[in-house]
Amino acid sequence: METLVGWHVEMEFKEEGDRTRAAAMVRLGDGTEFRAHGNAQRHPSDPDQLRVGEEIAGARALMDLASQLLQKAHTEIDEVSGRTSHPLR
Repeated sequence: METLVGWHVEMEFKEEGDRTRAAAMVRLGDGTEFRAHGNAQRHPSDPDQLRVGEEIAGARALMDLASQLLQKAHTEIDEVSGRTSHPLR
């Protein structure tokens, strides 16, 4: 038997001068939502490349989401097993 699961992920970016901010949200199949943010700042000597700022800020927001998802899984493992599990990486 195969189970198909999907997650809905949204990313938004706001750029102001040399700063880029990313907001990420993931909605899991059980309705749980996690939100995270990431920031990037261009060094004054770097060329103006908006895409690079988005990639860095977006990656940082996704890393935060990944950490939250790992913590959720870790908590669920502990609740079912009744013991403390090793941190997931």
